Amino acid sequence: MTVKHFEGKIAALCGGVGGAKLALGLSCVLAPEQLSIIVNTADDFEHLGLSISPDIDTVTYTLSETVNPETGWGRKDESWRFMESLERLGGETWFSLGDTDLATHAIRTARLSGGARLTEVTRDIARALGIAVPILPATDDRLRTIVETDEGALPFQRYFVGRRCQPRALSLRYENAQNAALTPQVVAALEAPDLAAIVICPSNPFLSVDPILAIPDARARIRAAGVPVIAVSPIIGGRAVKGPLSKMMQEFGQPSDVDSIARHYADLADVLIVDEADRDTAFEGPVKHVAKTLMNTLQDRIALAAVVLDLTNELRGIKHE
Repeated sequence: MTVKHFEGKIAALCGGVGGAKLALGLSCVLAPEQLSIIVNTADDFEHLGLSISPDIDTVTYTLSETVNPETGWGRKDESWRFMESLERLGGETWFSLGDTDLATHAIRTARLSGGARLTEVTRDIARALGIAVPILPATDDRLRTIVETDEGALPFQRYFVGRRCQPRALSLRYENAQNAALTPQVVAALEAPDLAAIVICPSNPFLSVDPILAIPDARARIRAAGVPVIAVSPIIGGRAVKGPLSKMMQEFGQPSDVDSIARHYADLADVLIVDEADRDTAFEGPVKHVAKTLMNTLQDRIALAAVVLDLTNELRGIKHE
């Protein structure tokens, strides 16, 4: 379904399972030409000679309804013969690659090796899976999250999957961010004359959103867009719904609460949508808006997307008064 009363376009910054859920909700209530999903690429890495883009794949599989519904990542009805054979041959098995998921990585690797841009490869894979909404890698350039830990510097996937987030995180850096550039498609999405709002999905701020914002001019372009910026808190009742966010916040000396999220986005967001569990929590910076943000079902995702669009209409009215 589409929202007939909503005019304009939405650019959504996204990464990981939580972000993909809201992206799906937005794709259900907007026409494809009204939505651009700008996806983190700093989780990308090379493994067994393959180019792997975890956040892009999570968004792609979610929007194509081929994602594993139990994990929120990977493919549903997956088989694991490749991994079984790999283990038998003594290969690295710390990062699991399902058989159907493997095909995605193989195509991506071959295309990139042939000179294609990640944006082009992502577009073609999405189209092959029936997705009409543009899924846009934030950059086609190399960008990698490095976690500084009490065990030394770890590439993100080694920290997240290989070590299961067990080392204490001390800080993060986004390798090569200073040399990366937003893609022309991302710039066009942020500069669209009919852009209505920029949405920061409920993704991990440190691991999914900050790498995008670390790309030169990203923050400046978001501010220059002159449209409402609406962030959705990934923290509900003092805890992250999924992933290492709460653990990392505590290790960085920040409380795991919506106040920390508000402070994190204070220089960008006009509104922070928080869950009903945080209704009574006060914070400075973005305006608080309360809604159900826990997205267990497709209807939950569509309902939260509708909240975002209603807020956009309200905020546009205020900005144009």
